[in-house]
Amino acid sequence: MNLRHLSIAAALLIAPLAASAQSQLTSVLSQMDAASARFQNVQADTHFDQYTRVVNDHDISVGTLYVERKGATSKMGAIQYNLGADGKPEKTPARIIDFDGESLRIYTVGTNQVDVFKAGANQAKYDSFLTLGFGGSGKDLQRAWSITDQGPETIDGVKTEKLDLVSKDPSVRNTFSHVTVWIDPTRSVSLKQIFFAPNGDNRTTTYSNIRLNSHINTKPYNIPSKAVVVNH
Repeated sequence: MNLRHLSIAAALLIAPLAASAQSQLTSVLSQMDAASARFQNVQADTHFDQYTRVVNDHDISVGTLYVERKGATSKMGAIQYNLGADGKPEKTPARIIDFDGESLRIYTVGTNQVDVFKAGANQAKYDSFLTLGFGGSGKDLQRAWSITDQGPETIDGVKTEKLDLVSKDPSVRNTFSHVTVWIDPTRSVSLKQIFFAPNGDNRTTTYSNIRLNSHINTKPYNIPSKAVVVNH
């Protein structure tokens, strides 16, 4: 068999695989559409691993998170705890993060300072991250990201689909070259996300104890009114 025949044979083998992958992605996005229509809120425990390549360092923190959707507005709250010398979470949180649909607020407990970032012209960008596996529809995902389906993978007994995402927004690509997510499409929730920076840094977040559409106690996520506000 000459080179030309080998090329034709390879193309014939690859074509069905590509069609199958596209069919699987279409199914996953359709499941996300259906789950998104039922979505009200989600709560989860979180584990963060911030890797800095230049010093080969991993900064680990844990916490909790909620995302709630009311009409066209999505809200988010997160609490992060650093780990002590014994490897256990410290009793006092390091950061409290709040997004009310218009402003992102990051409160650093040790300095009693809250940094405020207005979404403004970046509203669509904020929303694309917020719904990245937390109630977002397949259509939402396709609108903001170029998607490569890397196949099914089971995490903690849950069948997920591993999707690699490249933002369609050049400014996002300057910050994150791509994002890999492991999504349970039947619930439209992420079990794991890795954000890859162009400089080789990355941030891995895993989600556990996921609860859908239940009562949320938002009191622990409140930022003190006497915090020093710094607008950006």
